[in-house]
Amino acid sequence: MDPLNKIKKDLNQKEKNTLFHLATISTNAVRRFHEERLEKGYRQSFSVDVDRILHSRSYTRYIDKTQVFYLIDNDHITHRVLHVQLVSKIGRTIGHFLGLNEDLIEACALGHDIGHAPFGHDGERFLSELCYSHGIGYFQHNVQSVQFLDKVERKGKGWNLCLQTLDGILSHDGEIHNEKLEIKSDKSFETLEKEMIKKKKNPMINLTPMTLEGCVVRMSDTISYVGRDIEDAIRLDMIKRSDLPKKCVKRLGDTNGEIVYHLVTDIIRNSFQKNYLAFSPEVSVALKHLKAFNYEHIYMNPKIKIHLSLIKKRFKILFEKYLNDIEKENYDSVIFSTFLKDMSENYFKNHVEVEIVRDFIAGMTDQYFLRQSLND
Repeated sequence: MDPLNKIKKDLNQKEKNTLFHLATISTNAVRRFHEERLEKGYRQSFSVDVDRILHSRSYTRYIDKTQVFYLIDNDHITHRVLHVQLVSKIGRTIGHFLGLNEDLIEACALGHDIGHAPFGHDGERFLSELCYSHGIGYFQHNVQSVQFLDKVERKGKGWNLCLQTLDGILSHDGEIHNEKLEIKSDKSFETLEKEMIKKKKNPMINLTPMTLEGCVVRMSDTISYVGRDIEDAIRLDMIKRSDLPKKCVKRLGDTNGEIVYHLVTDIIRNSFQKNYLAFSPEVSVALKHLKAFNYEHIYMNPKIKIHLSLIKKRFKILFEKYLNDIEKENYDSVIFSTFLKDMSENYFKNHVEVEIVRDFIAGMTDQYFLRQSLND
């Protein structure tokens, strides 16, 4: 036997022998399209997904995607690329102690925010309003993450990622508070498509991951940002550490390090050898209150909304401009010369003009968006 094939066989066997019996083993990975070279190769499936996400053009653009604070002149404020790395690290730590598949966790974590529009959740809201008014449903960054990786990347061919990876990305919903997450294992690619349609029609639908690894990423998303956003807000003189709710501080601490440690420790303690992921009731309540504090004092703080009306106006201008360029076949437009250049026929066949504009704008970095606004 080829030594490389023996290594893969041994690694697969090691997963079966050592991982928790409800963990997602690599041999159970499901792809939409069969790839013989992967089957014959020595790489395990979810590890391949990690590399495909890392080498995607969408991942490269994370470097200039807003996390919370945009148009801020401070190099130490968290951007989207750091956030997903933190989610990955926290998720792998939890997965390690719970005996789960760390490669699958990493793939879901690194890909979960790839669909975010420029300027964070404000940009997402503006783009969502435009998409809805043009009849293609609400824009949701988790749906768009799957859209990019599955249907836009590689000029419309997609990366053919595993179902379990795409499901973990779609179901991450880090803004929704859950004390307990139980898996919904009976899913297929058809289920994935139906859930994406439902989410675009009703953003409030709560999607449930099909794997424990997906549950880990969803919990890790919250763990990674709640304390980090506090540190950024303190650094920007928006809040003081003494402003944090005393009951939350007593249970979770008042620094990002303490908050992450207590949340990770609690979830490991309450999820070990279980068929679900859960916080203790006390920690869950403290986390919920801390998120509410962040929402009121950070995310809705007028200090970070001073450019809001200008950004909203620019979203509408660019959206209408690119839609008009497509309808009038203005091939000098940047949407033709960059985004649609060499795009596969399959992409054109399966997307209407408004969806193409959505994909183009959603993929922009903050600075690229601003440059296009200035060029308008």
